[in-house]
Amino acid sequence: MQNKVLIANRGEIAVRIIRACKELGIPCVAVYSTADKESLHVKFADEAICIGGPKSKDSYLNMNNIISAAIATGCNAIHPGYGFLSENEKFAEIVKKCNIKFIGPNHELISKVGNKAMAKQIAKMAYVPVVEGSDGVVKDANSGLKIANSIGYPILIKAVNGGGGKGISIVRSKAEFKKIFETTCMEAEANFGDKSVYIEKFIENPRHIEVQIIADANGNIVHLGERDCSVQRRNQKLVEEAPSPFVNNTLRKKLGQAAINIAKQVNYESVGTIEFIVDKSGNFYFIEMNTRLQVEHPVTEFVTGIDIVKEQIKIAYGQELSFKQEDIILKGHAIECRINAEDPTNYFCPSPGMIKNLVLPGGNGIRLDTHIYSNYQVPPYYDSMLAKVIVYGSTRKEALRKMRCALEEFIIEGIKTNVEFQYILMHNKDFVRGVYDTSFINHFIETGKVI
Repeated sequence: MQNKVLIANRGEIAVRIIRACKELGIPCVAVYSTADKESLHVKFADEAICIGGPKSKDSYLNMNNIISAAIATGCNAIHPGYGFLSENEKFAEIVKKCNIKFIGPNHELISKVGNKAMAKQIAKMAYVPVVEGSDGVVKDANSGLKIANSIGYPILIKAVNGGGGKGISIVRSKAEFKKIFETTCMEAEANFGDKSVYIEKFIENPRHIEVQIIADANGNIVHLGERDCSVQRRNQKLVEEAPSPFVNNTLRKKLGQAAINIAKQVNYESVGTIEFIVDKSGNFYFIEMNTRLQVEHPVTEFVTGIDIVKEQIKIAYGQELSFKQEDIILKGHAIECRINAEDPTNYFCPSPGMIKNLVLPGGNGIRLDTHIYSNYQVPPYYDSMLAKVIVYGSTRKEALRKMRCALEEFIIEGIKTNVEFQYILMHNKDFVRGVYDTSFINHFIETGKVI
């Protein structure tokens, strides 16, 4: 049977996967909701098939429709991208039972490490430090309150199957615990179909550092260095860079080895990301593992020269890694800015609508991952991300200057976006110095200080 991939996603990541498939000579099929009929991924794929109405539950979260589309179009593999069903163990299991390859780890691995409470236990077994918290899922608010009181406030309540910054709440006192617990459970169920949550101690103002790993079916596991994802708003990443301006070579080696130790503990296969928080003294703690492609993978591709999506697809089709750990040398510096359809002057309220005029940035070392074009209608049903601007320079200073130039060139008219906000951020004196943590954006928004 000829290899053929169905891409169970939308937007810029669907376009990214289509390009990887075409470079590998593999035909690909796009799926789309009725709201995405005119989206770029539909136009770029070899084939496209509608899988339901505009709401995610009727289309991109509809397992039966997606698998039926794969079978109807003769696909022998499904790439889930990120978000939606990418870390859904039930979906991965059904795909396997239908004799279709799931481009990602198998459902058993997703169950083990995708479940954030279970992943912490695996990290402990690998002798990797973890943040103090509950031993697994918290069954109800009363049980959670006892755990929170014993740990001490502030604490985090986190969805077991969470991702993308959703299903995470900070609780700073006993008085507000039960209300926030119930709200977080409802948010978890609404976004991930599972209301299960766990609790961990909230470490104030850490760096959010993640390590990209890639592993084949023969036990070869390599890490591709770290990314700094500390610039966040409401737990949603806004800017990512590689390597981290905070991480020195000694810490880099420790983080990389910790990531590999966790992956070895479960015989991991496919691409994945091990996420850590790092305090001001350089102490690091495992927080979760993502069993999928990350939004910010391009910065790692720039500094390593590895096409992560192509490697992920090749691994799914049984190929070995073509490189070893000693082959991975980090060169230069890369920065990614997420461009969202939102209004920074109005509490970052989403801004769907028609893009009337579009001018895209370009030049040496500038990459744009997007699905938008002039006269594209941005739908109100999905994540607000429109594009990712990724730049590469021989130094961080050069990368910063390139990002400023790229954002200055980027024009999107007809809707509100955060392009100007990102441009101002690239001039902030603390960001320029690399002195920031996960509290940085809140302070930046409050003060608006720039150079």
